[in-house]
Amino acid sequence: MMMAILPLSGSLFTISRFDMETFWPEVLSFCQSTTKAIATELVAQSARIPAQRKADGSLVTAADQWSDQELRQRIAVQFPDHGVLTEETAHIFPANDWCWIVDPIDGTTNFARGIPIWGISLGLLYRGTPVFGFLHFPLLQQSFWGYWLENSGLTGPQGAFLNGEPIQVSDAEPSQNHLFNLCARSAGILTNPFPCKLRLIGVSSYNLALVALGAALGGTEKTPKIWDIAGAWPILLAAGGEFLCLRPEPLFPLTIGEDYGDRPYPCITASRRELMEQFKPLVLAAQ
Repeated sequence: MMMAILPLSGSLFTISRFDMETFWPEVLSFCQSTTKAIATELVAQSARIPAQRKADGSLVTAADQWSDQELRQRIAVQFPDHGVLTEETAHIFPANDWCWIVDPIDGTTNFARGIPIWGISLGLLYRGTPVFGFLHFPLLQQSFWGYWLENSGLTGPQGAFLNGEPIQVSDAEPSQNHLFNLCARSAGILTNPFPCKLRLIGVSSYNLALVALGAALGGTEKTPKIWDIAGAWPILLAAGGEFLCLRPEPLFPLTIGEDYGDRPYPCITASRRELMEQFKPLVLAAQ
């Protein structure tokens, strides 16, 4: 049997190719069934329960907290040796080789106000770096997923998908017929001319997914947290996109024992490197 050999604390750790071939379908099936089951309850609660403001200014509802608990419990049953970092509970990055980063409802403001663009975000990290991402937007009937195994030593599928169909970024040139996504805190860009039409959707992971899909040429987020990024990052890269974190230190790998609860990751996304070079100075000038 062929083996993938990975370094582990100075020793050799072997994973059979057979194990990897069964592992990835298990991961995808788990994400599909779990998010579908949880979303059924969330859809029934959308616009029906009050929201409270957290210290960082974002909103939280009882549905966020319920979804967070359900996801943690289901991960613990299906993958008992995996760690978990979530928006509503555990913010310390664990020592497990495999760790899920969970946003139980990305787009809580939209969810609370009855706007249908919100979803569940799951990022699976191997030794601190996302290798798989899954985003489910139930009211849009869209599920995105992608595999990004570069430099991980792992074997497995490749590519990014929407409802099972391959997706890739756009090769178009910027124009007023093409989109660039903003967040509420980056609206200063509106004060200067920009080569694309600007859109503010209110969901960080969906902003990245739209670039991966080819629907937008780029976007910027000023204060996303790690759970806003971890699920969408591998999808964007697997679709051929570019991601630039504006913090001085590298985005990944995450550090064991670090608290990621209050750490923002301002970033820019683009469909290709040439556009990143075009968008970057325009974004920075507005900050």
